[in-house]
Amino acid sequence: MPYWSLYLEARGFSYLQIATLMATIQITKVIAPNLWGWIGDRTGRRVQLVRLGSVLGALCFLGVFLETGFYGLMLVMLTFTFFWNAILPLYEVITLQGLGRDRERYGRVRLWGSVGFIVAVALIGWLLDRLPLTILPWLLLPLFAGIVVASLLVPAETAVIKPNRVKGSLKAILKHPAVLAFFGMNLLLQVSHGAYYTFFSIHLEQIGYDKLAIGLLWSLGVVAEIVLFVFMHHLFRRFSIRQIALTAVLLTMVRWVMIAEVSSVLSLLVIAQCLHAASYGALHAISVHYIQGYFGAEHHGQGQALYSGLTFGAGGAVGAWMSGFIVDAYGTPPAFWAGAGAMAIAFVVAWLWLRPPPEPDNL
Repeated sequence: MPYWSLYLEARGFSYLQIATLMATIQITKVIAPNLWGWIGDRTGRRVQLVRLGSVLGALCFLGVFLETGFYGLMLVMLTFTFFWNAILPLYEVITLQGLGRDRERYGRVRLWGSVGFIVAVALIGWLLDRLPLTILPWLLLPLFAGIVVASLLVPAETAVIKPNRVKGSLKAILKHPAVLAFFGMNLLLQVSHGAYYTFFSIHLEQIGYDKLAIGLLWSLGVVAEIVLFVFMHHLFRRFSIRQIALTAVLLTMVRWVMIAEVSSVLSLLVIAQCLHAASYGALHAISVHYIQGYFGAEHHGQGQALYSGLTFGAGGAVGAWMSGFIVDAYGTPPAFWAGAGAMAIAFVVAWLWLRPPPEPDNL
């Protein structure tokens, strides 16, 4: 993600085309996790689905090397992300079922994804300062292969679970005001991230940061996320989920304003990147509790898929696409200001309607 927009820029695509292609990554999150989550809930064979998605995603990624034009690359990105985006929500369910009632340890498991991100971003950033950007797909191939190998190392027995009989209606759960507020808040959160995931690297490059510095700044945000995941269980004991959510939303709004206005001041940009702990880490951690509490064991897979699809998928796609129009017309800072505006609305939604989730009765 940190370098893909730079890669697309190096291939000669316009800002609006870059935004559209980056939105493609998010669009498949709307469909793929829901379809695969439904299959996983019905069959209980989530590990096998993860393996299938890993292999097909890696094979479809090979289409990037065909050097197609805009529409050809869009088709390639649609196909490989359809499988790639289906993997993580399934892994989330597998992990949470493995933890059972010890779900507070989720953050300590999840932080290893963040460690992997930091290592990859730092290493690839260092390489891209010495090699042309067009080599990026070759650097990603070993990562796709690694995902395949990792999926084969997870014992299938951990995911073979007899489907539960449905206790409550999924439709009734989705009509609950607090659930609607939860999805609305997260939808706006991901809309606000559109400029960040699509144009943050370009924004920094325009200011004068080199690719290694850009990679390290991305990594800094994830380091902050890791620290938060390690200590998140202490926050849950001291503060309510509602208090954590409202604080994280406000800090996210501050973060986008800082990136828009003071990115040229490294010390302030470092502070803004550390706020990734709030804008991603804290809000993702509380979302795990909401999905478990409201959707229960009967609809856990579909709840996780809806969370990924409606927020990361639809919200991320809309945010990326809208930021493309703003950047194309006015530049990158106004796009981050628009993200801050989305978070102001999210704060109002959370303040008025967000309530703590119930305790899950069946893990």
